[in-house]
Amino acid sequence: MKFLRSETHRYKKLEKKWKKPRGRHHKMRRSFRGKPLSPSIGYRGTNGARGLHPSGFQEVIVHNPSELDGIDSQRQAVRVAAGVGKRKKAEIIKKAEKLKLKVLN
Repeated sequence: MKFLRSETHRYKKLEKKWKKPRGRHHKMRRSFRGKPLSPSIGYRGTNGARGLHPSGFQEVIVHNPSELDGIDSQRQAVRVAAGVGKRKKAEIIKKAEKLKLKVLN
């Protein structure tokens, strides 16, 4: 769920990121009907699913092919780091296929 800062629909200068509403009479802080929702503990995910990729795997960031050796294919999935070039990324993907690992990007 995406929580937006209040009044972002009204003013271009306000960023779309969340900022807690403060103020004595603030309708959003007081959770009036028809106002945007605020984050609260009820939106938190279950204990087992927290921090996992939507596919259910734990993400492991890999920078080179040698880092693939200790990864468990049943619980973990590979995400190639952003700074890795095209040639090394191809090597990582090739080795991941050989080890039957899921690559997320």
